[in-house]
Amino acid sequence: MALTTSAEAPLPVGEVSRLIGGWIDRLGAIWVEGQITQLSRRPGAGVVFMTLRDPSYDISVSVTCYRQVFDAVADVVAEGARVVVHAKPEWYAPRGQLSLRAAEVKPVGIGELLARLEMLKRSLGAEGLFALDRKKPLPFLPQLIGLVCGRASAAERDVLENARRRWPAVRFEVRNVAVQGVHAVPQVVRAVRELDELPEVDVIVVARGGGSVEDLLPFSDEQLVRAVAECRTPVVSAIGHEPDSPLLDLVADLRASTPTDAAKKVVPDVGEELERVRALRDRALRAVRGLLDREERGLAHALARPVMEHPRRMVAEREAEVDALLARGRRVLGHLLDRADSELAHTHARVVALSPAATLERGYAVLQRSDGSVVRSPGEVAAGEELRARVAEGEFAVRAADGDVVPRP
Repeated sequence: MALTTSAEAPLPVGEVSRLIGGWIDRLGAIWVEGQITQLSRRPGAGVVFMTLRDPSYDISVSVTCYRQVFDAVADVVAEGARVVVHAKPEWYAPRGQLSLRAAEVKPVGIGELLARLEMLKRSLGAEGLFALDRKKPLPFLPQLIGLVCGRASAAERDVLENARRRWPAVRFEVRNVAVQGVHAVPQVVRAVRELDELPEVDVIVVARGGGSVEDLLPFSDEQLVRAVAECRTPVVSAIGHEPDSPLLDLVADLRASTPTDAAKKVVPDVGEELERVRALRDRALRAVRGLLDREERGLAHALARPVMEHPRRMVAEREAEVDALLARGRRVLGHLLDRADSELAHTHARVVALSPAATLERGYAVLQRSDGSVVRSPGEVAAGEELRARVAEGEFAVRAADGDVVPRP
């Protein structure tokens, strides 16, 4: 229950310590897992002192146990080993210190570690942290590479030397950390996050040489896996050798079998790129030349066509056709004119033959009154009437005789 205190009614330190001890006593015995960082076995002492540390967090707790409890596992437990302790929390009131009184210590075997890693792998995989669609592509040519590795380690040397041999101008931002032991996880996580926050870092490489399963456990830690999954910068895992497969390999954007392989996958080879540029240039040159040759052949084929060799041939052919049509038109028109002239002459002859002038030429005369009307019957003429007689060569005046005009029988 919460206590009611104030500046006017505070609790004494001893009372606070006593209350804390009471709360801890009610916790009872618990099973605790951790890694032994310190182990003190004084000769003749009946108590063994240990420090148990959580490898994922910077938290430690003191553990004490009787010698006979520790002697049962003394041959297989040493500093750096992972153990499971059945202990009861104790509160040492005079110093205000928490410790665990171990009644049983059990080493964590390789099989058990692998089983826990498999369970963690399934749990993280179910969250989608290992999904392929989360993988980020690596830049073709990173300008600055972040490298997380052990200080003066072979992994650091392999990455630096091979990368600079492939691309001499490449630059590195190196973070040296502990790559095994209780301090490895927090240091690697901090280094990865620091490099991820640098905008000029294009890719992060986490590298470590080979080792035992226990040595590589920090790179299967859940905290590190989640930190890498949250990175905005592509991360390359280069842990151990080809058979080694920590969980970091699954969450990283690219897995390299070794640190040397990481350098080859992250940085292109300048010689190979120059050769590729030369090959592409030659290919482009061949393509352009092929295009020009094809167009030249097409142009030559077009120029070889008759219409291009003799461009006036079509005009000449059409000119001949026009001349032929013109001559034909003239012939047709001439025939039409000749036929019309013949018909006109025939008609003229008929008109001449049937005209009054022709009749007059044969000796006939036409009598006309003074008003120009033609006399057609003797009864139409009065005695003594003046008439005009029209003959072929002209005309003259006549007078009708007195008496009856009798037509000649």
